[in-house]
Parts: sequence; structure tokens; C-alpha cells
Amino acid sequence: MGKTDLVRFIISIVAIGILGSFLLSKLFLKRNIFTTKLITRVALFSGISALLYIIPYLKFAVPFFPSFLEIHFDEIPAMIAGFAYGPFCGFLVILIKTIIKLPFTSSLCVGELTDFIYGSIIVVISSLFYKKNRSIKGALIGLLVAMAVQLVVSGFVTTFIILDFYIFVMGFPKQAIIAMSHMANPMVKSLGWDFFLFIALPFNAFKDVIIIILTMLLYKKTHSIIDRASNALAK
Repeated sequence: MGKTDLVRFIISIVAIGILGSFLLSKLFLKRNIFTTKLITRVALFSGISALLYIIPYLKFAVPFFPSFLEIHFDEIPAMIAGFAYGPFCGFLVILIKTIIKLPFTSSLCVGELTDFIYGSIIVVISSLFYKKNRSIKGALIGLLVAMAVQLVVSGFVTTFIILDFYIFVMGFPKQAIIAMSHMANPMVKSLGWDFFLFIALPFNAFKDVIIIILTMLLYKKTHSIIDRASNALAK
């Protein structure tokens, strides 16, 4: 990673942090928001999400994509929490799950930062739409909008920021990543727009579809079980 790439990464992270803080303060933060029920629900969903994130055999690589990209299901509990109890609850699940995962990182926190950004986008946006229209239609619209935003942001961040930072932090040869990507998809000949169009976008689209389908299938039953458990613990 050259000086220009490092500066670009730092500016991007600062901008994301400022924008995220602004949105949180405007959309979510209210007085007395941290009730016993909220804390209990966040703890339960965060625990489930962290387990799905940490346990190795609950994640897997996909053919036609480089092996360093893996499907995992830790966003599902966060999305269910966001739909059931609001976007702030879903965001807290993503945040705490990420913090729990940090001691087990194998990428010097680069992968965790990436997953935090992606998870926050799809969970917060989809649950915001559902909060305004609590119906199947509202959920589907929220999920589709969140997916569209997440695909563009995640593809761009991965291609033009995270990969450079990963190469810098891990000391992994750039040509090796290009070779792995080219082997998975011969259309990829660089880590620029080739990677964005033929790896980042289709991989995240494939992952998002799986996450959305499983969330819709599991939402009602999981929500009711966790709701009963959190109510019992909060008494």
C-alpha cells in the first residue's frame, strides 16, 4: 500500500465514522433508551450472532469466488433483532458481535472492520424501512433497498479500500490476490474495477440473497422465542 492508498483509507474511515455517528445521534439516540429489556435482548442476539461468527465450520467458501471470501450467517440474528425491536437494537448486536470477535481475529481486525461496515448497512437500513411499515411488503422493500445500498458500498469499500489495507497490514502479495481472483473468475485481471464487477458485487449479492431468505424464514419463530426469554430475564 502506497502513501496515497493509506491516506485514502484513513480519510474513508474518518468519513464513515463521522457519518455513522451523525446518523446514530439523529435516528436512534433518545433518553432512557437502554432499558433492561433492550439490554437483555441485545445480549441474547449478540451471543447467538457471535457464535455464528466465531465457530469455523459455520462459515464456508463458495465456488467461483476466491477462498478468502466466506459466507457466514451472523447478520441473521442482528436483522431479526432489528426487525423485532428497532434499528438501534440491530446495530448494537452487530457492534457487540464484532467486539466479541476481535480477540479471535486472524486478519488483524481488517475482516472484522469490513463485516461491521457491511452488517451495519444491511441491518440498519432494512429495519428502518420495516419500522415505518411493519408488514411483509415493508420488510421486502427494506431488504431490497438495504441490499442495493450494501452492494454498492461494500463492493467499493472492499475493492478500493479494504484490499489495499489488507495487503498493507498482512503483507500479503498483491499479485497473489490477483492470481486467486483470476483463478476463481478469469475475467479478473486486476484489483480495480475487474474485482469490483466480477468478484465483489456477485459475491455480496449471493450472500445477501441467502441472508435475506433465511431471515424471512426464521424471523417469526426466533423473534417469539427470544422475546419470551428476554421478558423472563428482564423481570
